Order: sequence, then structure tokens, then C-alpha cells
Amino acid sequence: MIVREHYLKKIRPFYESDLVKVITGIRRCGKSVILEQIMEEIRTKTDNIIYLNFEKTSDYLKVNDALGLIKYVKDNRKEGKCYLFLDEIQEVTNWEKAIRDLRLDNNSIFITGSNSKLLSSEILTNLSGRFVDFRIRPFVYLEIKEYLNKTDRDISISDYLIWGGFPGRLVFSSLDTQKEYLEDLMNTIVYNDLIKRYKIRKEVIFKKIVNFILKSNSRIVSARNIHTYLKREVDNISLNTVLKYIEYLKEAYIIDVIPQYSLKAKRELSYYYKIYDSDVSFNSLSVINNRFDLEHNLENIVYNELIYRGYKLMVYNDSGKEIDFYALKDGKEYYIQVSYSVVNEKTYNREFEPFKKIDNNVRKILITNDDINYSTSVIEHISLKDFLNSKDF
Repeated sequence: MIVREHYLKKIRPFYESDLVKVITGIRRCGKSVILEQIMEEIRTKTDNIIYLNFEKTSDYLKVNDALGLIKYVKDNRKEGKCYLFLDEIQEVTNWEKAIRDLRLDNNSIFITGSNSKLLSSEILTNLSGRFVDFRIRPFVYLEIKEYLNKTDRDISISDYLIWGGFPGRLVFSSLDTQKEYLEDLMNTIVYNDLIKRYKIRKEVIFKKIVNFILKSNSRIVSARNIHTYLKREVDNISLNTVLKYIEYLKEAYIIDVIPQYSLKAKRELSYYYKIYDSDVSFNSLSVINNRFDLEHNLENIVYNELIYRGYKLMVYNDSGKEIDFYALKDGKEYYIQVSYSVVNEKTYNREFEPFKKIDNNVRKILITNDDINYSTSVIEHISLKDFLNSKDF
């Protein structure tokens, strides 16, 4: 496994802090590995370390509630500052109450979790704001290349566009085995985990709705139009059910949503938003006859890369003329349009047209899979290959 310095350099300044270090993200994105890498760094100066992984039955049987966690730490810590590493903490009943007490007892605490309710308002109240959170994501393209460089293997951009960046798939060299791994992963973290966690009884309906949402990546949607479409296939489905299932997927970090932004109104537009899968494999696994949705997956990949690089993103909408990303970083604005190709004249005009009303003092960028440079005097065209192989614009 590679050292994910991108995340470690953000967490490292808090190693000695009494703030609780909350590390979140979708299951199997590499949170536990990052936790291990932090432990390795801390072990160079102390062995006063306690590690529990609550996905392991043996650890869960040792500790499964707040009182048990407090007692276990008290019985096993040494004198001086102790470093607590608690993996998948959400499995422990009332864990936040234990953490609230433990952080006051000369402990530096690191916790991971696969559910955004880890940061719900109720829990934040218990922690009194004394935490800092870090979202971990599946590998971006440069991380995959770094990982494979150690194995003398390579990866094509097409492979990344279809099968995404879950680290676990890269352990396997054959595509068939990778697909089998991803299918098992999807069944576990998208379907089985959520059905169990939220006690969903209508499993067939749930799977149909979730499958539709995951295949809607990089599209502007609303819960209402998802509901309207699905009513053709699913009897007695309510709008509230669709809303609940979208929230479940967001809470498990399976999807992200970003709002639309109107420059004219200078505000976010309600109800409609864009969905992005945390990993494009969720779309590709639903495809029949290898007709992969490269157009939308490409935009989803660009989204994942931009978020990884620290951009705040919204969709720009001017009376129906859309620019995929209105991006903000370090006080600078960017308007970013994404298309698989603009070789076709109609597509070229469609992608360039929304830029016309944007101030030329703001950076305007087009990202496509084309090798030909379509830059103009005011619009910068960047090939997907160059974008993925760079660390920023």
C-alpha cells in the first residue's frame, strides 16, 4: 500500500492535539490503512498506543458500549499521553459519550467511521465542537499509478473511467477478478449494509431505486423527478421513500450531491442538484453488454479529482445554460466544463456557448478526452490525460 501523504499531511499537525481526529469515508476506501500509517509514525516516539477495530468480532466482544470502552482504555493505557485508534467506532453504542470523557484524560484520539451520522448535530453537541474531521476517498488516478508502479503494472485512463479507484481491486491483476471483487463490495456496502442498518423490508424496491440513483451520476435531478420516473416501474413508491434512500446513500458516502448556483440570483437553486458516485464502478457494474457510460463517468471522475484537490463545487446554471462546475479554491473562481469529446460541431457549440456570458477575467476551462487542443483566446482546453496526470491546474 502507498503512503497517502495527501491526507497524512493534513492530519499530522493534530497528532498531539486534544481535538478528536475523525476520519470518515465510504467503506474500503483506505481509512484503516491511513490509521495504521499514523500509528507507525507515532510508534517512533512511544508505545503508549491502543488500537481497536470494531469490525473485528474479537475487538467488538471486548468493547461494545461506552462504559466498556472507558474501562478498556483505563485498564490498558500506560502513564503519560496515550494515543487511541478506534476503527469503525459507530459500532459501539453511545461511543460519543465515551470519547467525550476520554479526550479529557490525556488521550490523543483518532476514530474512523463509514457513516456521516458520525458528525450529526447530536454527536457534535456531545463532543462540544472539540473535533476535526477528514474525509477519505477512493484512489485518484495519480494514487493508482503510484500503487501500481510498485508492482510493474500500469493502468489506462479508460480503465479508471470504467472501474474507478477502490484500492482493493488493484490487489488483483485480472479484470474478471477485479470485477468480482467490486461486485461483492457493491453488494456489501451499497445494499446489504444499508438494508441491515436501516431495517429496510422492501429489499427489491430498495435495490431498484438505489440502482437508478447510482446510474444517474453526473446528472441534474431532484427527488421528485426520480420519484416520477420510478413510479412507472415500482408500485406504491412514495416521494418520502425516495428522499430517505437518497439520504441513506449520502450518509454512507456512496453518493455526493452538489447544488446549482445562479450567477444572476447570486444564490443556490433549491430542489435540483447533481449526483456523483463516490466511485464510478457503481455505474459500470450495472451496465449490460459493456456499453459503459463513459460520458457521465468522465465528468464524475473530474468531480472526484477536483474534490480531492480541495475545490468547493457547485453547478452553474444561467437560464438553463449549464456549466458543470463553478469551482472555488484559495479565493479564486473557476468555471469548468467537461465533455467526453467536442469533435462533433453540435457538442462543441453546446459546451462553449455557456462560457460567453462569463467574465473573461475568471479562468474558464474545458476538459475533454480529445488529444486535439481546442483552446481559444479566453477558454483553456485541457486534455483528460494532462488533467489526471497533474496535481492541479
